[in-house]
This record gives sequence, C-alpha cells and structure tokens, in this order.
Amino acid sequence: MHVVLATHNAHKVLELRRILGPALDGIELVAYDGPEPVEDGDTFEANALIKARAAAIHSGLPALADDSGICVDALGGAPGIHSARYAGTRNDSDNVELLLTNLEGVDDRAAQFACAAAFVVPVDGAAAAGADSNVERHEFVELALWPGRVATERSGAHGFGYDPIFWPDGGSITSAEMTSEQKDALSHRAQAFTAIMPIVRARLLGDTK
Repeated sequence: MHVVLATHNAHKVLELRRILGPALDGIELVAYDGPEPVEDGDTFEANALIKARAAAIHSGLPALADDSGICVDALGGAPGIHSARYAGTRNDSDNVELLLTNLEGVDDRAAQFACAAAFVVPVDGAAAAGADSNVERHEFVELALWPGRVATERSGAHGFGYDPIFWPDGGSITSAEMTSEQKDALSHRAQAFTAIMPIVRARLLGDTK
C-alpha cells in the first residue's frame, strides 16, 4: 500500500519516516512530485488539508501532510501559520533571527509548537492525476501542541526550523540539543502523526487495533 507524503521538505520526510517507523508496516511512503498548492487557510488544520488534498488529487493515492509552526504568546500567536515564511525568505536561519529580534527585551517568552496532521483518501483511488478538486474523498485531521518558551539565543545543531531557540516545558535544553529519540517522544509532529496513524492503518489495512 502506497501513501504520498505531501511535502518537499527533506527534513520533514526524514523525521516523519523516523517517527512513524513500525506503524508503517505494510505501508510505503512515496515522494510527492507535484506542485506546491497555495496555502491560503487560516489555521494549521486547513493548510494541512490543502496540502493533503493536492497530493491525493495529483497522484490518485492516499496522502499524508502536515502544517506546523511556532506560536508565541507575546506576539499574539505569531508567527503561527506563517512560521515557514516569517522572514519572507523561507530560510530557517532568517526566521529564527527575526523572531529573536522581535522578542528582544520581552520577558514573557511562552510559546508552543503546533502541528496539524492530515490524511486524505480518494474514494476507490478516484482522484487520478489532474482530477477535479471536487472528487469524493475521506478526510481526517489531528492537531497537537508542544508547549515551551523561546530561548534568548540559539543552541543545538539538530532538528530544523525553530528548534535551536525552543525550550520545551520541563526541559533544560532546546529541541535542537535533543537526540532524535528524545525529540520524537515529545514533539508536536510526533504527537499529531501518532494520533492519526490508527486511522491511516484502519482505512488502508483494515487494522482495528
């Protein structure tokens, strides 16, 4: 059974294959080679579904996607759904630098990582490549949060995105200083995809466990 992983982000592909690991038994994740859709939703859930729908329609296969970012209390939840494009360059280092600049002198640095995982199944594979977006499909979405705070400087060489400046609650290191195993046990992305995988397996493999 093949499932399209609707992202062109190589870091996400590696992390998701690692996170899902044993849960993928009987399911093969395949690369998405289609165009990036316009992410014009106003929530993480909406944008995750936009990406999963686009991949399912392009490939005619079931598709998994996510939309994630960091939400900072003192900035009214920003950058939020705009996290990947916060600095206007789609460059992780630029985004981190802008967030640190915008929080200079701010004492309240509470924040949370958010991730919405979406799963879209074209009915009987009906969404062949180039099919209309109105094709019948089943859709599922899960949202997970990872609370913490924004550090005052970068630390750590692992992960990607805002990991070098995110201190998870109860921890003394950034998520970029964690091992893969430590991060996968806690992260927003691991929570969201772990929650949606029983639905994926039930729909595709008839697994009701």
